[in-house]
Amino acid sequence: MHKQVYILAVTAVLLLTSCKGTKSVVGNGSHSNLGLSQVMQLHQQAEPNFNTLASRVQVVYDDGEKNQSITVSLRMEKNETIWIKASILGITLAKAIITPERVSYYETISNTYFDGDFSLISDWLGTDLDFEQVQAILLGQSIFSFKDGKYEVSNTQNSYKIQPKKQPYNFIHSLFLNAENFKVASGSLSQPNEDRLFSLRYGEYQMVDGGFYPSDITIDASEKDEKTKISVTYKKIDVNAPVSFPFSIPEGYEQIRLSK
Repeated sequence: MHKQVYILAVTAVLLLTSCKGTKSVVGNGSHSNLGLSQVMQLHQQAEPNFNTLASRVQVVYDDGEKNQSITVSLRMEKNETIWIKASILGITLAKAIITPERVSYYETISNTYFDGDFSLISDWLGTDLDFEQVQAILLGQSIFSFKDGKYEVSNTQNSYKIQPKKQPYNFIHSLFLNAENFKVASGSLSQPNEDRLFSLRYGEYQMVDGGFYPSDITIDASEKDEKTKISVTYKKIDVNAPVSFPFSIPEGYEQIRLSK
């Protein structure tokens, strides 16, 4: 598999994880004809409030050649740390830790690791990426800062579509928010010149301890003829439970260096 598509897929698994509760969230759907600032205010208010989070999720990875189901343990301290361990049948395949300053992970099968800041991944993806944006994806929030002067909103069936009034060169993106709860329903980003496409779709949102969380996420990433699909389903969630973040890169592992 092409190294850059593989890294994008790994990054997606690391970033696109969240939590599942037991009660579906349904709004009254009475909002209509809202302006961009009103929609974004309601979207920001829908972000859950918590200190720590621990979850177990099932991730199915399909790159057209290999289909694999992985169990992922997720721990978070809001605004501080995201910790992930991926395993199969109790055997650790990879660990990752993300902080506002660094992104680090290692894989046991290939004996490789990555350790660095967000700048190289941001350069490769073609857009700035930081811890706050990673956390936003985890919580079903927008990674873009929408402003009235540059973006517009339209009311579609059961959702609000937000997109630039004029799409930037070689960076086409849009976002759909649920009209019921103002959480992200789907989003896409494409770079036609590089033949890249990245999209994500959230399933129904759940209410856990008074906060909105996704229940499942589908991620599609492609670059030229390389395609990857990742499906994420959440099995268990604990909010504000004690958590720890054990992480150290094993000796003898080879460092992964991302090429632009």
